[in-house]
Amino acid sequence: MMQSEARVTTERASRYLQQLCKHFAHKLPTSHTPQEGRIEFGVGVCALQAEPETLVLTADAPDAESLDRLEGVVARHLERFAFRDKPEIRWVRQ
Repeated sequence: MMQSEARVTTERASRYLQQLCKHFAHKLPTSHTPQEGRIEFGVGVCALQAEPETLVLTADAPDAESLDRLEGVVARHLERFAFRDKPEIRWVRQ
């Protein structure tokens, strides 16, 4: 398994976490509370955690190609939901 993490600075971490989980829940298995979330994609899993000023995204996938796809899908959707904040999403491979 490969893993990466993105720490996105935002005052709306819980809001974006819930928005992402609710959006993907229409097609994918998801679970969430205001502080934690999980989205199960076909290529891997994204865990989300809302901290006071940070949204932490952790992506797990079986290989580099799948991890790239997972990171891209999550980042694009977060950018769309948080367009006013213009979030900086930088994935760091573990």
